[in-house]
Amino acid sequence: MHETMVAESLLKTISAESTKQNAKPVSAKISCGMLNTVNDEIIRFAFDAIAKGTPCEGMKLEIEHKPIQGKCRNCSETFEFEICRPKCPKCESEQFDLLPDAPLILEEIEFETE
Repeated sequence: MHETMVAESLLKTISAESTKQNAKPVSAKISCGMLNTVNDEIIRFAFDAIAKGTPCEGMKLEIEHKPIQGKCRNCSETFEFEICRPKCPKCESEQFDLLPDAPLILEEIEFETE
């Protein structure tokens, strides 16, 4: 059900921008963190289902998952956290903090140009 709420919010935002731009949306890109519980297939299915009969029908929805970031306590390096290598790539310290997961963001909307 979470994906349906996200899809409804996306549809509302994209539809409003479509009206503002007076153009038909053809694709949109969203991003979220790796720990975000959004299932790509379910959100696409939900979006397609609720977009029927709207200007957003047939749009392509691209989803990018941003990697988890860590910050080293020793050298302050910010790095992409890898579960199989849990240490700072710069100084090899195992003392680091995980940074907050990236939020779900509507990155861009592509409109059909005439």
